[in-house]
Amino acid sequence: MAHQTEKDATAAIPLMTPYKMGQFELSHRVVLAPLTRNRSYGNVPQPHAVVYYTQRATRGGLLVTEATGVSATAQGYPDTPGIWTQEQVEAWKPIVDAVHRKGAIFFCQIWHVGRVSTNDYQPDGQAPISSTDKQITPDDSGVVYSKPRRLRTDEIRQIVDDFRRTARNAIEAGFDGVEIHGAHGYLLEQFMKDGANDRTDQYGGSLENRCRFVVEVIDAIVAEIGAHRVGIRLSPFLDFMDCVDSDPVALGSYMVQQLNKHPKFLYCHMVEPRMAVVEGRRKINHGLLPFRKQFNGTFIAAGGYDREEGNKVVADDYADLVAYGRLFLANPDLPKRFALNASLNKYNRSTFYIKDPVVGYTDYPFLDENDKDSATYA
Repeated sequence: MAHQTEKDATAAIPLMTPYKMGQFELSHRVVLAPLTRNRSYGNVPQPHAVVYYTQRATRGGLLVTEATGVSATAQGYPDTPGIWTQEQVEAWKPIVDAVHRKGAIFFCQIWHVGRVSTNDYQPDGQAPISSTDKQITPDDSGVVYSKPRRLRTDEIRQIVDDFRRTARNAIEAGFDGVEIHGAHGYLLEQFMKDGANDRTDQYGGSLENRCRFVVEVIDAIVAEIGAHRVGIRLSPFLDFMDCVDSDPVALGSYMVQQLNKHPKFLYCHMVEPRMAVVEGRRKINHGLLPFRKQFNGTFIAAGGYDREEGNKVVADDYADLVAYGRLFLANPDLPKRFALNASLNKYNRSTFYIKDPVVGYTDYPFLDENDKDSATYA
């Protein structure tokens, strides 16, 4: 059998088919998922991020940044980037420019960690803010999160405004849009999920009240930069950082309905329920179908996908795009490897969250080492 060329392979698999996402022409369906990498010293993006993101940029490919803080109180991990100061905005500009020169589309994921933090990360050693004053249960990791302070009702508007201003800053930095981080147990989920939200004001109790904060954030950002430049990440099924909901389907459906109120809201990026192991193989539950059917915009699925599963969900119209995290981290040329059905580098979990500007960050090999030079210095 003749060796399959990249062009032949590209035509053959669903993941490598073009897709129009709003005004953006994507050449394939493989998205770089947002991945915390802890290499933005002092919360300022660094020049080595140019190499990291351009290595993973392809013409017509969609990249989402690591989670990027909206304020000084948004921090909960070492050396995560922010975009709330002018210095941070200026530091992002060359990174965004370099990714655009490769022809990729670049979105900035904006977040606030809420109570997933300690006093050490907070201004003047204050308590982290949250929907609640309940502390996260210590787990096996050894990290003890500080007891949070419940936000007063009149303070919530300021946090909404932090999200709005950083969305504007992201556009100033050159990003094509923003992804609101409404997943994984961080501040927005601390309000949305009844396992964490024990409020008695208009931001607690009913599903509508618990979602009020995130809806206000969405509305403010849409008004500021336009719905066509806004996406959101949601994880209704996950139980992470003591954030669990008693009715995740109702929560996810309600949120999709809120997104649909904004014509042209660009995308909804959802995380699958935890994988099951069936007959010795990891099996994705595909629990996002109700939300896929309800949402009017582009639907992105994430959560443990490989090439085979990614192709299947695109072919079945279960998702428009598939976000890849660890596989893309370890394979800077992941779309090409998928197109050719080439072998993949194995990721090294021990180097995910270290400070080194190269190791485990920009030193994963390309299929063709000639690509590495052009990717790095283009």
